[in-house]
Amino acid sequence: MDIREEINKLRKEKNAVILAHFYQEAEIQDIADFVGDSLALAQWAEKTDADVLVMCGVHFMGETAKILCPEKKVLVPDEKAGCSLADSCPADEFECFIQEHPGHTVISYVNTSAAVKALTDIVVTSSNARQIVESLPKEEKIIFGPDRNLGGYINALTGRNMLLWHGACHVHEQFSLEKILALKETHPSAEVICHPECRRYIVEISDYVGSTAGLLKHVKLSENNVFIVATESGVLHEMRKACPDKLFIPAPPEDATCACNECNFMRMNTMEKLYQALLTEQPEIKVDEEIRERAVRPIRRMLEISARLGL
Repeated sequence: MDIREEINKLRKEKNAVILAHFYQEAEIQDIADFVGDSLALAQWAEKTDADVLVMCGVHFMGETAKILCPEKKVLVPDEKAGCSLADSCPADEFECFIQEHPGHTVISYVNTSAAVKALTDIVVTSSNARQIVESLPKEEKIIFGPDRNLGGYINALTGRNMLLWHGACHVHEQFSLEKILALKETHPSAEVICHPECRRYIVEISDYVGSTAGLLKHVKLSENNVFIVATESGVLHEMRKACPDKLFIPAPPEDATCACNECNFMRMNTMEKLYQALLTEQPEIKVDEEIRERAVRPIRRMLEISARLGL
């Protein structure tokens, strides 16, 4: 069986679109109708006229698509593809945290469950978090969750003092400062670029800090030819496609015995599982309607502010 041919046949028969995050395996990125970061995937899911959305990413991305598009069938290739960052912020604990700090505007990263989004005033992604925070009055008290690294980075950029939830991404926490500096010695002309979910000491030695889409845009525009990339290594596929004449080196993790710069949850999706999802229309993402109605408001607020700011 030619699996690519079968996927294309099923996609056409079922009026389905395949959405893939930059952290997916290369072959899934290559067959997708659209590849993007969390903000772009949410925007694309909302505007497509397909009957079926296949979200090749992790569970919260499928939930976000279902929240925005309740009339569409939303599938994920592997329903067990979770997210360590989302898991670090259980909804019941986050609700208690909010109640302990009344009078705060609650900003939640998109890497959260639908139940956490339902407790939120504005959802953000790494592409728009700074601009959305800056759009609020300087005196406004803010709770930011769940990523402490991204929240701390935005506090440093904006001079805000947001109250941070203590969550983190297991991939972006693992990069080794010592090994990156050693790579920099080997490649002295290399730019170190990183995602703001990385620890502060990685951010501080980086030449450029940005969202997944921001990193990709930067390497396309930069006159530099060598980059040490401190984010999930799946994005290097798109970078190499866009800039075949440039060298992209994945930043090494602390643990040399594991592929810790790869998200094990993202890599649970495979071409075979994508084919099965289209064939059987399972696993399907379901979101409780009461939670969906509460969660859609902060997502739409994010999309409205992003549109207004031209993001």
